[in-house]
Amino acid sequence: MKTLNFVCLLAILLLTSCSSDNDNLLEPINETQDLILVKSIESNTHKIDIYSKSGYFEQGYNKIYFQLKDVNENYINNASVTWKPMMHMMEMNHSCPYSAITRKAESETLYQGYIVFQMPSNGMEFWTITFEYSINGENFTAEETVEVLMAPKKRINVFTGSDDVRYILALIEPANPQVAINDMTVGIFKMENMMSFPIVNNFKMNIDPRMPSMGNHSSPNNVNLTQSTLDNLYHGKLSLTMTGYWKINLQLLNALDEVIKGEEVTDSNPESSIFFELEF
Repeated sequence: MKTLNFVCLLAILLLTSCSSDNDNLLEPINETQDLILVKSIESNTHKIDIYSKSGYFEQGYNKIYFQLKDVNENYINNASVTWKPMMHMMEMNHSCPYSAITRKAESETLYQGYIVFQMPSNGMEFWTITFEYSINGENFTAEETVEVLMAPKKRINVFTGSDDVRYILALIEPANPQVAINDMTVGIFKMENMMSFPIVNNFKMNIDPRMPSMGNHSSPNNVNLTQSTLDNLYHGKLSLTMTGYWKINLQLLNALDEVIKGEEVTDSNPESSIFFELEF
């Protein structure tokens, strides 16, 4: 009888232990489940899988994610990585605004950053991205051509201001506009030279959204954009009162509140010379 009780107790302990072990096993997390693969760069030593939410790159602001793997498909999460986008034109090469690369918060495998492509690819001119990375003190380089599509609506402005500086304005948010007061985010960059496009500091951006097909009416409760110290981008509020095509008229002002580019919308002037477009 004692032997039988011992066997039963042992069986219960084993079952409890197995159940506890199984409960502690974690399912692998797919950190790219909400992303779409754009392109892979493969070499003899590593593979870089590049992702975006849309599955492609287009003219304007692009949030980009990537994973770095070794030849055995093991993720590398301790690399120090830099990158440089480059447009190869018929008569010259130039870069564009782009961020530093960081590890995505609370991610084990994803690196992230953004690139602002001023122009799309075409049959004779193309973009490349060069990655330079260091792993445990060893340096590597990988480069690949990427296609950049023409944006269906105007999400970027490139112009020379009244101060003779070349500026790039890139619409970041709203990426999915709603009939509501939307958070609006814009990147403001200047061209120092063909390879350097730093963020502009201490400027302002006035906005005046209009619906050309509806008598060019505007909307209430818009908030002009000012720079945030958290990300150095420019933030405000964009009021969209109905679905359809909107033209977001812009005025760019410097730190002295002098207008660098853009005009007020009036009865005699229905639009600014710089603007973004949204349609939803």
